[in-house]
Amino acid sequence: MTAPILDAQGLNYAYPGGVAALRGMNLSVQRGRRLALLGSNGCGKTTLLLHLNGTLRPGAGQVLIDGQPAGYDRASLAAWRGRVGLVLQEPDDQLFSATVYQDVSFGPLNQGLSEPDARERVREALAALDIAELAERATHLLSFGQKKRVAIAGVLAMQPQVLILDEPTAGLDAPGVTQLKAALERLQARGTTLVFSTHDVDLAYAWADDVAILGEGRLLRQGGTVATLADADLLAAAQLNTPTILTLAAALREPGRPWPGGQPPRTAEDLVACLGERHDPGRF
Repeated sequence: MTAPILDAQGLNYAYPGGVAALRGMNLSVQRGRRLALLGSNGCGKTTLLLHLNGTLRPGAGQVLIDGQPAGYDRASLAAWRGRVGLVLQEPDDQLFSATVYQDVSFGPLNQGLSEPDARERVREALAALDIAELAERATHLLSFGQKKRVAIAGVLAMQPQVLILDEPTAGLDAPGVTQLKAALERLQARGTTLVFSTHDVDLAYAWADDVAILGEGRLLRQGGTVATLADADLLAAAQLNTPTILTLAAALREPGRPWPGGQPPRTAEDLVACLGERHDPGRF
């Protein structure tokens, strides 16, 4: 079996003052998939993400990259962050150049690329996020949603194999969420592994391939999205609600009828399609 592209094993971490954030945390990131981290405030989601690209170093435990222990010397960290990019929750914490082009080009130039090569990286990253028209825009004139996508483009221009996002949809309106998801889906189709934290159980249920449920600095469970988020006891222990679509589908389902395709619906569109097939007793 192929080793996970990232593997956190038994991570312990305490902030100054002795506040324990991670207590034996484990996480496995499989190549090419979308992994959602779920849990209540203070469960350790952001702290874990900061360990996955080497921003924080654990007091105990280790992070493996392709099965090999990650190093924390300068050269190892540079190589690590070239492979694993991190996008912070607040884009203003990540944008610091005068224009979009300058901001997105910073990473490639810092990697030692030539100006022409960096320019091509910027072009590709802006196109991938569908924001090519913003290249010469002043960063302080961007909307919040545009800033989010520019921040992602800045990390993407470094061509990481794994893109880590802390609460990527926080603060976005519905069209902004749709645009961001479409951009991230294009990245995954090109082979990028996506890891994101979220408070939105419905987003994770509809969109993630796998989910990891965190509680009090520990991994409570990691697995396939549908099976994991269908466990009401697990969600209650993590102070999470059952996904809305799953709750509605269970309430509307006729007893004894199989789910269409063997799986419950995951989106509103799936649920409507199921309801339209209720006349067929073998479907719903």
